[in-house]
Amino acid sequence: MSTPDFHLDTMVDLLKTIAEPTRLRILKLLAEGDLTVSELTTILGQSQPRVSRHLKLMLDSRLIKRQQEGSWALFRLSRDAAGDVLVQELLGRIDQTDETIRKDSERLLEVKALRREKASRYFTRNAASWDEIRSHHVADELVEEALSALIGDKPVRYMLDLGTGTGRLLELFADLYQYGIGIDSNRDMLNVARANLDAAGVRNAEVRLGDVYNLPIPRDGFDLVTIHQVLHYLDDPSAAIRQAARALRPGGRLVIVDFAPHHLDLLREEHAHQRLGFADADIEGWFEKAELEPVQSRALAAGKVDPDQLTVKIWVARDPRVEIAEEDQSTQSPLEYVA
Repeated sequence: MSTPDFHLDTMVDLLKTIAEPTRLRILKLLAEGDLTVSELTTILGQSQPRVSRHLKLMLDSRLIKRQQEGSWALFRLSRDAAGDVLVQELLGRIDQTDETIRKDSERLLEVKALRREKASRYFTRNAASWDEIRSHHVADELVEEALSALIGDKPVRYMLDLGTGTGRLLELFADLYQYGIGIDSNRDMLNVARANLDAAGVRNAEVRLGDVYNLPIPRDGFDLVTIHQVLHYLDDPSAAIRQAARALRPGGRLVIVDFAPHHLDLLREEHAHQRLGFADADIEGWFEKAELEPVQSRALAAGKVDPDQLTVKIWVARDPRVEIAEEDQSTQSPLEYVA
């Protein structure tokens, strides 16, 4: 990616916006992850109206973005904005031993610790349910190994994880993508994902509240889209696959992880599964309707002769369109989501 040039007036306006102590501190904090107004006021020790005024100025200058999640509003750096290179350059030159910056960093760690505590409580409440499901199929580590082998190690620009849950796939492939986005409809799970990504030191990914049937992202933006153990919760898996296909750029890949057909009714009765697995013909038919080309699949059996053991399946498809040249990529970055 080439470094953008600035018109003189644009450069002056950006520098005017940035050249204020509180706003520079906010940018430094947001470089470490998404934060709410309440969290920023706690860290900065300033009133909410004052912090909100600073945020509005930076929103107007497209230095940051605002993501609404119910009654919450999360703020993050506009990493696709024209001024991002300038912001990153300035932030990289801040003395980390500066007393104000050091105190901000300490309070940021406290805020993140509270987040992790809340996420841990939610995870603990649901852990028994998830552990019961895991007991019926091959170990997660083996699934991840198979996924890594199928996806390969060729770097990609943008990754999208639908129904991101704990954010595990964003963490697993953090070294593969330039920037990753996770979508989930459960705000508690987003808190878990944020806490996990932060603990793992993943800075090149974010998670957002969204609906898999109406994705808050532009089309043709992602090299890799994953749907891990999500389709069985949906009443219309085909629609979700079409949405995923819409997000793929030419030549991009869609990877689905779910169960082969089974008869374990307790997953429907006790765990809200709407589908008891998927046959290859179903998945491949939905790929065809979404104008995707099946590439390969893999079955991971539990290794036990037991009717209650599940087989995990991985299906891979690609967008058959051919990208003519780098400059023909969509002019809208996938980071520019639909609010």
